[in-house]
Amino acid sequence: MLHSVNSPLFLRAGGAALAAALAATLLSACGNKSQPHVAPPPPEVAVVTVQPGSVTLSTELPGRLEASRVAEVRARVAGILEKRLFAEGSDVKAGQQLFVIDPAPYQAALQSAQAQQAQAEAALANASATAARDKPLIAAKAISQQTYDADVAAQKAAAAQVEAGKAAVRTASINLGYASVTAPISGRIGRALVTEGALVGQGEATQLALVQQIDPLYLNVTQTAAAVMKLQQQLAEGKLARDAQGAVVRIVLEDGSVYRLPGHLLFTDLSVDQATGEVLLRATVPNPRHALLPGLFVRARLTQAQIDNAILLPQQAVTRSDAGDMVMVVNPDGTFAPRPVQIAGQQGGNWIVTGGLKPGEQVMVAGISKVMMGAKVVKPVPWQGASAPAAGGQAPAPAASR
Repeated sequence: MLHSVNSPLFLRAGGAALAAALAATLLSACGNKSQPHVAPPPPEVAVVTVQPGSVTLSTELPGRLEASRVAEVRARVAGILEKRLFAEGSDVKAGQQLFVIDPAPYQAALQSAQAQQAQAEAALANASATAARDKPLIAAKAISQQTYDADVAAQKAAAAQVEAGKAAVRTASINLGYASVTAPISGRIGRALVTEGALVGQGEATQLALVQQIDPLYLNVTQTAAAVMKLQQQLAEGKLARDAQGAVVRIVLEDGSVYRLPGHLLFTDLSVDQATGEVLLRATVPNPRHALLPGLFVRARLTQAQIDNAILLPQQAVTRSDAGDMVMVVNPDGTFAPRPVQIAGQQGGNWIVTGGLKPGEQVMVAGISKVMMGAKVVKPVPWQGASAPAAGGQAPAPAASR
């Protein structure tokens, strides 16, 4: 038998169910009130501990490598090139024979000069004998003074001819030596610029090859005059200290890797380029395995000075604005507060902080978003970032160098 929703029987059944549900809700609420409220744990934030130390200032500048010594091998006498005595692209030693120019004309010239010298020596011997015989005769007035003076003059002329003959022999010997072309310096020789059978040295000193000394190499870099003057001023004022090892140069290759051997700065040019306003700096770089080649464009990481009692902080730990640079310092009780800091520059992925922090303080690096959500206390944990500063304020090499 069906009942209407307005029937007394339906209302009594629904009322009973509603009362039962309300009673269950009240009992549940009373049970929840009996359990204590548990506060959530404080959020974890990554921090780094302040460790002052000496921080080396480094600057990356564009540079180009060049051979430390370059010598053009040229034909110093004219003739037909007969032989090439080296392998192209090989290493040669100073004085090593490289080419042979037809020596026959120069051998003949040497023999002719030697014959003329012998003839001059014979003439000198004859003139000397004549002067020696006439010397006692002039004392006895058996010959005229004019005759004896002529004998002495002939002797001196013959002696001069002998010296000229010796010079001609030396010249012929030198020219004959030039027919054997040798390496002027030790280094690596390139391709031969002429082939056997070519006429060289006719009218000009024909270039035959090029020898370059590529161990060590020179590295030429440019730096703005303003940066150079600022560095010198800071060194003079004592704000910076010179690196104990001198200005060390690291070469960053095109693929981002760092060349294994460091170079050293040789000098800074005395003048500024009027066209660019830059100063030339030259460094020397060891290259024992010939892994680097002249003409290669590289990035030079140059260290010229260091800052004492400086701190390296990851860049994400510092908030930079027109109002100043700020960091979030975490206290031992877990509370935190902003702190203004002074920044002197950057190294890799870190800022160089020179003021505003004390040794042992903890600076928040990651987790600042949790603080912004209203947390009052945080739990600091050591930051394990890829560019975390090492102890003593030293930072690892930036990502490009690994």
